[in-house]
Amino acid sequence: MASTRKLTTKDGRVFYEITVSRGRNKARLTKRWYPPDGWGKRAIERELAAVAAEFERQSDTGEVVSRAEQKEREAEEAREAAKILTLRQYGERVFMPSKTVTMSESGRSAYQGYLNRRIYPVIGDLKITEISPAQITELLLGVQSEGKAHGTVMKIYTILHSLFRMAYRGDVVDRNPMDKVDPPKPRKDEIQKTGVEAFSVAEIRQVIDCLESEPLKWRAYIRLMMDTGVRRGECCAVKWSNVDFQTGAVLIDGNVGYTPEKGVYLDTPKNSRVRTVYVGEETAGLLRQLHETQKKSGCDSVWAFTRDGSADVMNPKCVTAYFKSFSARYGIRNFHPHKLRHTFASLAIANGADVASVAEAMGHSDKAVTLRVYTHSSRESVIRAGEIFRRSINGAGQNQ
Repeated sequence: MASTRKLTTKDGRVFYEITVSRGRNKARLTKRWYPPDGWGKRAIERELAAVAAEFERQSDTGEVVSRAEQKEREAEEAREAAKILTLRQYGERVFMPSKTVTMSESGRSAYQGYLNRRIYPVIGDLKITEISPAQITELLLGVQSEGKAHGTVMKIYTILHSLFRMAYRGDVVDRNPMDKVDPPKPRKDEIQKTGVEAFSVAEIRQVIDCLESEPLKWRAYIRLMMDTGVRRGECCAVKWSNVDFQTGAVLIDGNVGYTPEKGVYLDTPKNSRVRTVYVGEETAGLLRQLHETQKKSGCDSVWAFTRDGSADVMNPKCVTAYFKSFSARYGIRNFHPHKLRHTFASLAIANGADVASVAEAMGHSDKAVTLRVYTHSSRESVIRAGEIFRRSINGAGQNQ
């Protein structure tokens, strides 16, 4: 059973130490949990109990271990690596176990899927020490010849690059064949779009008009995404305790994901970027109305967005399915969650928002990402740039 105690850091910040005892022969495991600012006693107790239970589960299953145990595990992996013959064996014994520790569950699941479907069937049973650059290039060209998108081919290239880099650094192979494999180029018939796909102002107004006929839950969900640019899973993870109806502040401190292996699960936001975003009055009103409706229905939940008829958090896959049906009902082209995120950033920057603030709202760890992806020119911005230049020249001439 996990035990908890309330402590304070040197600078006065409150945190809770969670301890799991594992018997005589194993060291105790500890973890710190910091409650978000402004949380009430009941909310803290409820979340602390959930965090402690999850930490205890991870301890019981070996997902969390002591430093000494981690060192022994790594030593065992090294011993196993010495016995490895094929790429599949290396992937299953060393590469993917290491990714399980460092990647999100959704990222790990995606890697495993590419390995199982695309890489192992072609070169998985070959000796890893004998795989040549030509064989890897043939694999990539084979995927391209099937008509798969350039992004899919690049993902396979990235996984192989990471796998062989780890194998080389671990002395499993004495050369890295990926050093002689160039990154795949798009097919000639696959024109790469410039910038990102986003809705125009007119299209967003059409979406808002169509929302008037939709259920309250979806009106609130989509308006929250529109107002803030949060990710699909982050929106699903919003709790009522995170919403300030008066100021419109919404704390983004979680991410709901789904994989076939694990089902629906709660994770931290991408890049672990806990942040506060702000919604407008209309969106805050929809959230307030949704909260009241939930309480009256008897399905009062800690989550803002729940499964129909349940207090359980909503599956993010349901969001994708709903967007697809919404698109079909109203004839809105390519209506999907990430396009709303792109739209938030593109329109905000195009209309004068500073990049640093947009990057913070979106949870980018580096504003250079925001600059690279969203600061592209449009016909309107090019015309406006010329007008600004001419005004500055005319103004300078008048002042002389």
